Amino acid sequence: MTYKRITLPLFLVKEQRRTGGSGIFTALMTDICTTCKTISNEVNRGAMAGTLGYAGSRNVQGEDQKALDVLANDIFLYMTDQGGNWAGVASEELEDVHMSIGSDGRYLLLFDPLDGSSNSDINGAVGSIFSILRMPEHADPGDPDIYLQPGFQQVAAGYTIYGSSTMMVLTSGHGVNGFTLDHNIGVFVLTHPNMQIPADAAEYAINSSRARFWDAPTRRYIDECVAGENGPRGKYFNTRWMAAMVAEVHRILLRGGVFLYPLDSDNTEQGGKLRLLYEANPMAFIVEQAGGLAIDGRHRIMDIEPRRLHQRTGVILGSRNEVERIAGYYREHDAAQGK
Repeated sequence: MTYKRITLPLFLVKEQRRTGGSGIFTALMTDICTTCKTISNEVNRGAMAGTLGYAGSRNVQGEDQKALDVLANDIFLYMTDQGGNWAGVASEELEDVHMSIGSDGRYLLLFDPLDGSSNSDINGAVGSIFSILRMPEHADPGDPDIYLQPGFQQVAAGYTIYGSSTMMVLTSGHGVNGFTLDHNIGVFVLTHPNMQIPADAAEYAINSSRARFWDAPTRRYIDECVAGENGPRGKYFNTRWMAAMVAEVHRILLRGGVFLYPLDSDNTEQGGKLRLLYEANPMAFIVEQAGGLAIDGRHRIMDIEPRRLHQRTGVILGSRNEVERIAGYYREHDAAQGK
């Protein structure tokens, strides 16, 4: 019966009782749920609300902002200020951290307010990514250095995908669960409990327009996949590219595969394409909790020590056996180079 479904608030209360928590995590997630439901509404309204197209501004990364980028970021800042549960927040769209007004919260929020915003004008999948950290004792929430925590220190992480339905996928270090927004009652409902990534896969996602910049291990892996049944892998692979990390990871969680945005000869100077704190770390946490792996090529992503608020990194994540194979290609390449 529909009324017996497990809502996200009920799920959080049950987890609180199971772990002996204080209830603060439930309050934190209430803020995020309200934020993401509001963004979902704005995304769904699209052209009717006049929020499509470019905003005429650039973010701290020097990238042209979509109108929905700016709106989603403003919604995150407003909602987290109103909740009073956060000491401070950091956004991919802002140069500096933002201290929550009048709050005595002990947690930090890092977020990408609208991942894949280039898809918004074509009604493609977009999403929000978030990461929750503990604020160190006696720290100043306005100090950017306290946000520079390696991924393994995350308290929780998740994303919301605004697609044919709105779904929130969440981990607090005890597995991964997916919740679908029931618009009739305005609540996220548990629809995908204990999500697990298949260890093997025959699907990969990479931006092939950058093939001329790839390093040797990446090129070797993709060439083997493209060779198909007659190649060294002995099977066919499908390729996918949705230009939104949220959508790529969501597909991998549901049916396996591997996502690659590696360090290449064109993005080496900036450290890669994706942001460590706002994208790579939260997605790596989710993927590992679902049985997959996440590396930058040579290192586990969640072991990387952040040095800058907007640090970038290469990202390779997904089905365990595929990622382990790619990591092996990097080791073989480095050994051949005498590294």
